[in-house]
Amino acid sequence: MNVNYDPLISSVQNDKVKQWASLLDKKYRDRTGQFLIEGVHLVLEALKGSVGVMAIIYDAERGIPAELATVREERQAAGTNDAEWVQASRAVMAKCTGTDTPPPVFAVVTKLSADTKTLFTGNCLVVVLDGVRDPGNAGTIIRSADAVGADAVILGKGSVDLYNPKTVRSTMGSLFHLPIIEADLLALLPQAKAHGIKLIGTSLQAQHTCYGYDWTQPTWLLMGSESEGLSRDVREQVDESVIIPMVGQAESLNVAMAATVLLYESLRQREYNNL
Repeated sequence: MNVNYDPLISSVQNDKVKQWASLLDKKYRDRTGQFLIEGVHLVLEALKGSVGVMAIIYDAERGIPAELATVREERQAAGTNDAEWVQASRAVMAKCTGTDTPPPVFAVVTKLSADTKTLFTGNCLVVVLDGVRDPGNAGTIIRSADAVGADAVILGKGSVDLYNPKTVRSTMGSLFHLPIIEADLLALLPQAKAHGIKLIGTSLQAQHTCYGYDWTQPTWLLMGSESEGLSRDVREQVDESVIIPMVGQAESLNVAMAATVLLYESLRQREYNNL
């Protein structure tokens, strides 16, 4: 494999560079159906999955990271290396990633697609975000959902854009491992109820702790915004609210920590209750 054959782009005024950099803006992500991922780990995760990787751009001074070079050779041998590989100057890398210290590689990827029918099947566990606006919190919840084997994550209106670069980074690749759907909750929640799925929220006024709820039944876990919790319309759909007990002096847990506690209680009941 001779990477010298990869085209080199050094000018930030190049049309391709302008197109890539535009994907830092949600408007252009929505218009093109593409988004950016940064760093070796995320690019590797995308290449391992069924994601459409359109182009892989790496720092010409550093060369292709060793892990990616190996995967590239394997994909070439298998005839599946359909992504465009491009060398770029440090200035181009910085412009397209919006960071002071640009990563060694980034990629242009097509937006994910997921079938909403999977949300209602079997003994499902789905995490629903209602107005969660912080990219770090949303990304952490997606990672936790992935870690416990949840079936999907739903981002309701008012939540952070899944394809915001900060959100993408904070998922650490978990967005490629489970269905993540952006949807109107007021349309989806009644459908869940019609399928016999319990809608569970959290409340400081709840009468039962999260350890008393039966997480082995089909459940959608509803988590609200960092400052206001669940919106009124969504709260009215909740079948039961639980509270996470706290015996120390902390006033509360942030939404990502709370979701993680609840998801791991679900995992304990579903997989480890008889140990």
